[in-house]
Amino acid sequence: MNTIYSALTTPLQQARTRVDVFQEIFLVFLALGTLVGIVVVAYTLYNAYKYRDTGESDTDENLPSVGELPTGGKGGKKLFLSFGISAIIVISLVVWTYSMLLYVEDPGQQEEKFNVEVTGDGFAWFFEYENGIQTTSTLRVPADERIWVNVTSGDVWHAFGIPDQRVKADAIPGEYDTTWFEAEDAGETHEIKCYELCGEFHTSMTGEVRVMEPDAFDEWMNSQLTMSYTVEDANETPVTEGYELTVEHQERGFEQTYSADQFENGTIEITEIEYGGRYNATLTSTDGQFEPITKEIDMTGPVSETFTLEGMNTTDSNTNGNETQSNDGGGN
Repeated sequence: MNTIYSALTTPLQQARTRVDVFQEIFLVFLALGTLVGIVVVAYTLYNAYKYRDTGESDTDENLPSVGELPTGGKGGKKLFLSFGISAIIVISLVVWTYSMLLYVEDPGQQEEKFNVEVTGDGFAWFFEYENGIQTTSTLRVPADERIWVNVTSGDVWHAFGIPDQRVKADAIPGEYDTTWFEAEDAGETHEIKCYELCGEFHTSMTGEVRVMEPDAFDEWMNSQLTMSYTVEDANETPVTEGYELTVEHQERGFEQTYSADQFENGTIEITEIEYGGRYNATLTSTDGQFEPITKEIDMTGPVSETFTLEGMNTTDSNTNGNETQSNDGGGN
């Protein structure tokens, strides 16, 4: 009963998950249905016992004769009372349930929303975070944070659903259906299903929600926002000097240039990235040994790229450099 009482009295403004809301609705309906059932059955049994046939004749002159309609009920007071109580219960239940469902539709505004775009396409689910990072089949989310999903389709009609979180949203080409959920327990996984018969492999259109500790989620996201670049010659030998690398986002204001001495044995790992998306990575010679090389990169996860400097051989260059140094030394 404490659960029922708290369900009826908890303010809607208090943060609750979809699971909490639907569980409360179920428990309230179950409790009231059970209570009404007990009252009705008990009253029926009471009247059956009270007016049972005892085999004794009743001399009450007010008893109706055979074929006569009864006029009892004391003016219909019992009927009016039962109807009034029933109406109050039903109307109150409808109003309360409607207010709960309104909360599910709009749980209130947040200063910062955690948005994920979900696309159903080719019997698979694709997820894109606001920073441009993308995953397939597995949606990673932090625990105890409200996740807003904007659902659409790239081919035919689908329906995105997470049964454990009471989530269901239509995935229709050219349209977006927005809903939310909030997973409380880190370490758990929840199955994703398609609830629209969409074709031959409909039953295999599944995925999972992986709930992580907020710190672990941030660490995972940071690992997705990394770039690694390697500069080598045609013999796959690292090149360690004579160039600089410029990385520029095509849409945002990010642009950084890294000199050769920031590379470690011809490789640099860039971790100050905040957004995925399309980048231009340009390797420029600082001593005129090669023409600029530009790579266009669509960053949806960790990036690892290699610049190969054709026509350059660091071994030969190092050898020639050593010979020149020896000849200069001999002249002195």
